[in-house]
Amino acid sequence: MYKNYLAIAAFFAGLAVALGAFGAHGLQKITSDETILHSYQTGVQYQMYHALGLLAVAVLFEKFSHRWLRWVANCFITGMILFSGSLYLLTVLKIQGAETKWVGPITPVGGLFFIAGWLLLLVAVTRKND
Repeated sequence: MYKNYLAIAAFFAGLAVALGAFGAHGLQKITSDETILHSYQTGVQYQMYHALGLLAVAVLFEKFSHRWLRWVANCFITGMILFSGSLYLLTVLKIQGAETKWVGPITPVGGLFFIAGWLLLLVAVTRKND
């Protein structure tokens, strides 16, 4: 199972690099709105942080409880999709001038998954293997 998480972590990290490069070069040609650019950059940063966190979790499968680490990994993956994904979607919708009100509540839910993942990681590394 941990090899799957290694692959997913590599995918999300690579995607973060590609999206970051687009944000630094292509997106700035599309918009100069600092709020949009900052929001997009936040999505990329949090995606990379949590892809690296997922990579670490995959390595920790060798030493700690798989049950808890699966929860951590799934929280990080869900958080990346909801948090970063919603920020990317907000970027596209704002550039197009479309309605964004329905997307806004998704971002903090993704953030809650990130927080839950880190708290579950604490549990995973402090409990005996079970």
